[in-house]
Amino acid sequence: MPARSTPGPVRAAGAVVLRRGQVLLVHRPAYDDWSFPKGKLDRGEPSPVAAVREVGEETGVRVRLGVPLSAQSYPNGGRTKVVDYWVGRVVGDPDVSGYLVNDEIDEVCWVGVDKAEKRLSYRRDRATLREALATGKKTRAFVVLRHGQARQRKTWHKDDRKRPLVVGGTVQARAAARVLGAYGVSRIVTSSSARCVDTVAPYAEGSGWPIARQDGLSEEDATPKSVLRIVDEVLHSGEDAVLCTHRPVLPAVYDALGIPPEPHATGELVVVHHRRGRVRALERHLG
Repeated sequence: MPARSTPGPVRAAGAVVLRRGQVLLVHRPAYDDWSFPKGKLDRGEPSPVAAVREVGEETGVRVRLGVPLSAQSYPNGGRTKVVDYWVGRVVGDPDVSGYLVNDEIDEVCWVGVDKAEKRLSYRRDRATLREALATGKKTRAFVVLRHGQARQRKTWHKDDRKRPLVVGGTVQARAAARVLGAYGVSRIVTSSSARCVDTVAPYAEGSGWPIARQDGLSEEDATPKSVLRIVDEVLHSGEDAVLCTHRPVLPAVYDALGIPPEPHATGELVVVHHRRGRVRALERHLG
C-alpha cells in the first residue's frame, strides 16, 4: 500500500492594522480570544489578497498592505498553521461601529497600542505587535513588475513593440491585478510596448487608475538616464505605484532604486516598500 502523503500546513493571512496610536483587534466568541483580523486562504488565493479580504470581512475596514512581518507558525488541530502578516493601513473610513457582529466575530475595536499588548490573548500576537510598531512610520509600495508571458520573438515578424501576450500571460496579468490591489496601487507606469501595457491593463480596468505609457521603459528606447528619471519621479510621487517593464531593463530599475537586481520570472512582482525613497523591505509574488 502506498504511503499516505502528509497534509501541508494550513495557510492563513492577516494584518496588524495601525492608525494614530491604535491597533485594530477582533474578539472571537468561539475561542473567547482577542487577536488580529486574519483567516484562511481561499483555493488559489495569494496571501496578500487574503489578508486584505479577511480584514474587510472581519472588521468592515478597507486596508492596503505595508511592510511584511514575520509569519506565525503553530500547531492547529493536528496540523501546522502558518499565518502571513503585514502592517495594514486604513484606506477610507476607519469607523467600526457599524460592523454587524456574528458568530465568528462578536466585537471589533480600535485599542491604544499601550493597552493592546495586555488585551491580546497570545504571546505570538504580542510579539507580532511589537514587530509591527518597530517598523516605524508608514511606507509606500513601489512594485516592479516584469510583463507576462508573450509570444516568442521567432514567431513574430512585425514590430516587436506590438508583440502580444499569450494566453498564459493574460492569466498572469489577471493574477497580478489582484496582488496590486492589496497594496493599494494608484499609479500605473509601464513601458509603451504592448506586452507591458496588456500586463497592467486588467488592474487599470478594475481600479479605474490611468496607465502612463513610457517609451523610456521599453527595450528599444530605455537608457540608464531615462529609467533613473522615471523611477525617481515615481518614488517621490507620494503614491503606491507599479512599474512594468522588460527583463533587459530591470537592472537599470534596480540601480535607480539603489538596491541589487532581483531575478524576475515573467509576470512576477517584487514589492519594494520604501519611505521617501529609502527602501525598508522587499517581497515577491508570482503573477
